[in-house]
Amino acid sequence: MKKRTPVSKIMTSDVITLNPSNGLETAEKLFKKYNIRHIPVVSGDAIIGMLSYTDLLRISFADAIDENETDVDTVVYEMFTIEQVMAKNLVSVNSNTTIKEVAEILSKKEFHALPVVDDNKLVGIVTTTDLINYLIEQF
Repeated sequence: MKKRTPVSKIMTSDVITLNPSNGLETAEKLFKKYNIRHIPVVSGDAIIGMLSYTDLLRISFADAIDENETDVDTVVYEMFTIEQVMAKNLVSVNSNTTIKEVAEILSKKEFHALPVVDDNKLVGIVTTTDLINYLIEQF
């Protein structure tokens, strides 16, 4: 295992994003379509927040209904905006941050994804799943 491997080697660089004008229903569809749990919220190239699937679950019944059911959550989703639900005080890393440093951050915090930002531009996202998959490859 290389100690100085940058996070750019394991991050997702083709990131699914939302912007503040998107609705929460759009967010839920993206979570389910791409089987992901974290979506950065951007304004242009700059990240302004992070929405997790858990954030949606806190305000809805998103996981308790059939995947084809849409009526139940629509009313709840119309009561909130993405900006009201997303995490705003983000910790981010740059693409040269080592995988070890990312692992240390994620092990000490209560979140499971970090945006990767270079020159104030979102270039990727790294999750605990990315870290686990990296570790599995080492054995």
